[in-house]
Amino acid sequence: MAATLLALAHWSTWAVCAVIKLPQLAAVLAARSARGVSVGSLLLELAGFLVFLRYQIYYGYPLQTYLEYPIIIAQDVILLLFILRFSGNMKRALFYAVIFGGGWYMLTLRKWIIDLAMNLCTLISAASKLAQLRCLWQTKDSGQVSALTWSMSVYTCATRIVTTVMTTNDLAVLIRFITMLILNIWVTATILHYRKTKKTD
Repeated sequence: MAATLLALAHWSTWAVCAVIKLPQLAAVLAARSARGVSVGSLLLELAGFLVFLRYQIYYGYPLQTYLEYPIIIAQDVILLLFILRFSGNMKRALFYAVIFGGGWYMLTLRKWIIDLAMNLCTLISAASKLAQLRCLWQTKDSGQVSALTWSMSVYTCATRIVTTVMTTNDLAVLIRFITMLILNIWVTATILHYRKTKKTD
């Protein structure tokens, strides 16, 4: 029974993550605008995902516990490129690529660096959610922010709590997923609130 639950959690997480950013990408492309989408939030999220992926690889955790991260990172990079294009800031793409590439390399120069980065990863990822919340609160408009993408993030965090408990039981990873679950629920609720407020106006 436990093996079946674990396999179901892994497979459903991978399936959701294969399309997790597509609703957000579709909304931005359809509007040819990134209104309401926080670039700062996306950059922090990308940094958090890269640190988390590097940590999982460094410690040799089972591939099935982090297989979705390369897929999400690729989707985030594509989304970032569209946001930069529609906001007229494509020149920043090379700068971001150099920073993230250098960071990827530097994370494993010493064991204490990757451990510290993983502990900070939760704060970085939390900051990405808070940056999106701040953007929503300031504009009072969910704009092109996809509630579906954020609700899928809620689901994947919940399943990753289960898989972490059942496989590695890494406390730092578990704290990260619980924190992200709470914040993803908050962002989703805020998006739905502003969407509902806009419809009633």
